[in-house]
Amino acid sequence: MTLTSDQLSSSARLQLIETQFQALYRASQVLNSSHNLQETLQGVLEVLHDYAGMRTGMVTLRDPGSGEQLLSAVHGAERNEDVRYRPGEGIVGHILDGGRTVVIPRLADEPRFLDRLRLYDARLPFIGVPIRSIGPQPVGVLAAQPETGEPELLGERARFMEMVANLVAQSVRLALQVERERRDLTDERDRLRREVRASYGFNNVIGHAAVMRRVFEQVRQVAKWNTTVLIRGESGTGKELIANAIHYNSPRANATFVKLNCAALPDNLLESELFGHEKGAFTGAVNQRKGRFEQADGGTIFLDEIGEISPTFQAKLLRVLQEGEFERVGGNRTLKVDVRIIAATNRDLEAAVDKGEFREDLYYRLNVMPIQLPPLRERAEDIPDLARFIAAKIGKQQGRELTITDSAVRLLMRHSWPGNVRELENTLERAAIMSEDGTIDRDAMVLTGLEDNVVGEGKPAQAPSVDLDDPELDERERVIAALEMAGWVQAKAARLLNMTPRQIAYRIQTLNIRVRQF
Repeated sequence: MTLTSDQLSSSARLQLIETQFQALYRASQVLNSSHNLQETLQGVLEVLHDYAGMRTGMVTLRDPGSGEQLLSAVHGAERNEDVRYRPGEGIVGHILDGGRTVVIPRLADEPRFLDRLRLYDARLPFIGVPIRSIGPQPVGVLAAQPETGEPELLGERARFMEMVANLVAQSVRLALQVERERRDLTDERDRLRREVRASYGFNNVIGHAAVMRRVFEQVRQVAKWNTTVLIRGESGTGKELIANAIHYNSPRANATFVKLNCAALPDNLLESELFGHEKGAFTGAVNQRKGRFEQADGGTIFLDEIGEISPTFQAKLLRVLQEGEFERVGGNRTLKVDVRIIAATNRDLEAAVDKGEFREDLYYRLNVMPIQLPPLRERAEDIPDLARFIAAKIGKQQGRELTITDSAVRLLMRHSWPGNVRELENTLERAAIMSEDGTIDRDAMVLTGLEDNVVGEGKPAQAPSVDLDDPELDERERVIAALEMAGWVQAKAARLLNMTPRQIAYRIQTLNIRVRQF
């Protein structure tokens, strides 16, 4: 029995549809096999060639910046980064501009064909379909040539290409979303890094006293290297701030900075916290956990209050400092890390070594580069700058502008500051709370109880030199400044102000000035 032409056409169409279903299935497998968009697009073009009879496949994607079409994948040749199509340019630009499928029965008859890839057979048909993502504008073009030129099957092939383009669009949409999120995360990471570096840069460590300038020079020099640093000083002198400055100005600034207060945990928890533990190592260890040393690998670990750890734990810590090796709690596998150590203490470690409370070998391992932070009472000339810096920071937290008067600063300079900078911060925060108009003056400072503790065990401190004719001083501040310069002797203060004792006594009463007694 002889088949008619219609029967032959129907048979060819059924065979083509069956082949295309198989190709669609394989294309979907390729698109789900990798998160690399370039790899999946190349794989889809290979499927079109091997299973669907669509050769020299090509995918172009829109460049968000220029709006041009960039060649993203091509089958049968090397991908050329320089091949691009402007909107409306050539067949590809026409498809992108119009957003509609283009079927060309014979490529040689199409005047818009540019043949930039030098791959296509001008005697065969050409099919190009838009790749649609979110929004009305296509994001790309999928194009290929049927390996045979049966005109009656071009419609079927065009519909098949549109189905493939829909599958590709999902992968493109996901890839664009992932790339956008990655870019946002990278931008956020870079922004946070800039903020952190700005927060912990040398410009934010206040100090012009000679002792602080020496500290800054030590920090600048040691930050360049991987040397172990021991920061020493009384509580509240800013040891953690100096540790931050060392890390964020070092070659490890982009790596992790891990902090731990050694005095806050008992030995068993401290070991697990620093070295990590294996699953089942102890009751409650339901999962494996990385310790602080593993987290800090390639970066810096800051061990605060290092002088408070027990002699038993000191031996375990010594091995990490010497060899960079340790085992997780409950584990037997030796782990090796590259971590810079910065430690801090307010203890007299030399005395602790003499008493046998601190291992001598650990002391020498830690004390490679000691940095001694002076107490605030030894750098009183820094108090005005510190006070204004802290007041501005508190004002930002409170959502208002805070200013501090010279009379308040002079009172701060008379205090002995047993709690150092931390006490200064607390005092200024209390004073800010007591200030309704955003000005921290002497009255606000008095309300914090600061006058009850001055330098020199009840003896007046050396008052700073003040220009009593300064027009910025109001009358109350001028009188207080003169009294401080005169050691609160009213007759002497009166002479400084060209007043009589009766006049200054009257002003003390009317200005509600609390007279100091020594």
